[in-house]
Amino acid sequence: MKDRLVILGAGESGTGSAILAVRQGYDVFVSDIGIIKDRYRKDLKAYNIDFEEGKHDISRLLQADLVVKSPGIPDDKSPVLELINAGIKVISEIEFAGRFTDAKKICITGSNGKTTTTNLIYEILKRACFNVGLAGNVGNSFARQVANNQYDYYVIELSSFQLDGMYDFKADIAVLLNITPDHLDRYRNTFQDYIDSKFRIINNQTGNDYFIFWADDPVIRQELAFRSPKVHLLPFSAEKTDGMAGYIDNDTLTLSIHNKTEEIMTIHDLALKGRHNTYNSMAAAIAGKILNIRKEIIRESLADFQGVEHRLETVIAVHGINFINDSKATNVNSAWYALECMTSKVVWIAGGIDKGNDYSELHKLAKKKIKAIVCLGKDNSKIIDAFKGIVPTIVETKSMNEAVRSAYYLASTGDTVLLSPACASFDLFENFEDRGRQFKEAVRNL
Repeated sequence: MKDRLVILGAGESGTGSAILAVRQGYDVFVSDIGIIKDRYRKDLKAYNIDFEEGKHDISRLLQADLVVKSPGIPDDKSPVLELINAGIKVISEIEFAGRFTDAKKICITGSNGKTTTTNLIYEILKRACFNVGLAGNVGNSFARQVANNQYDYYVIELSSFQLDGMYDFKADIAVLLNITPDHLDRYRNTFQDYIDSKFRIINNQTGNDYFIFWADDPVIRQELAFRSPKVHLLPFSAEKTDGMAGYIDNDTLTLSIHNKTEEIMTIHDLALKGRHNTYNSMAAAIAGKILNIRKEIIRESLADFQGVEHRLETVIAVHGINFINDSKATNVNSAWYALECMTSKVVWIAGGIDKGNDYSELHKLAKKKIKAIVCLGKDNSKIIDAFKGIVPTIVETKSMNEAVRSAYYLASTGDTVLLSPACASFDLFENFEDRGRQFKEAVRNL
């Protein structure tokens, strides 16, 4: 008799898992509390997969031998609680798909920069002619690619929610970029729980595996002091050189790996500017060098990289006012990096669903760079309270068109209108991509 697999959520992750499960001989049932998008419903029907939408039928879910859960569904709410209490194992799509591939896995996490770094590493491997897939929070789901492709390598971006559902999965190369408070609403407002989630990326690693991490991050340093993982440790830093696998020396990105020190390129030739992107580029370069990719290919990849949509993406200039789409900035630290990069006065579009944000770390930058804040969200009270008396002009808006038009009128020639919300998007938008696309459309319609 076939094992019964229940999948919660019929987005890219869930639908990919369903396709893989059918191909592996499972009896599959998909359940989504919302309405399934047409493209995913079409996939489910094409594979004759049984599904429900608009509800969770608990009696059917409890028939599962195993459950694969979408990362967006919390562990401490129905129906996950009922499944766990019934003794049914609940795992992530990444955990499930990892059981059916022998490919090498390069996995990237961090509070900020993981999408950019994931894409940088993928670009390096592609240029080196590796047979490689791009998965996780970017591209097609890991499960869908394991079902449909025969890649030798996967570069996988992992959120804390995906990491939470991983138990036996192992990264061959793990990258941890940074840890700052984020998603604390999902972690009982306990920072340590979020830290523990991020460190799951090194679970099951052995002495044959690699862990790349930012050595300047105080949280990572503190955790490593008592975790002592038995892997090859490859720290990188912009502040020190001793013992570092990657560092900056006289403005030159330098690697020291496999008992060999190589100057890769000057940081001025990196395609992505800003201090945070120097860290992302260093992490990507180290991953490439572990895989013995020539420094010329690493250099070309880092110099030519086109960037990631919705991450500090220049849209257009309108009457001398620059518009930048950083919709992917869903936490305070991401917004800090974006503001730090700005070289002109900023009209900042911010707001959405607050995730336990502490805006005080933005106060110094706000005094220096922000001339006005345009709040975009259903409840803007926390942002207004945080910046009252610090930023002279704060206005409230309830739609993207209204926000963009307000920002345009508040800005002057030479200023920058920056969408870098520091919040989740789900109050007014489908996701951060939808928010970014609506921003770009509204700007082009000015």
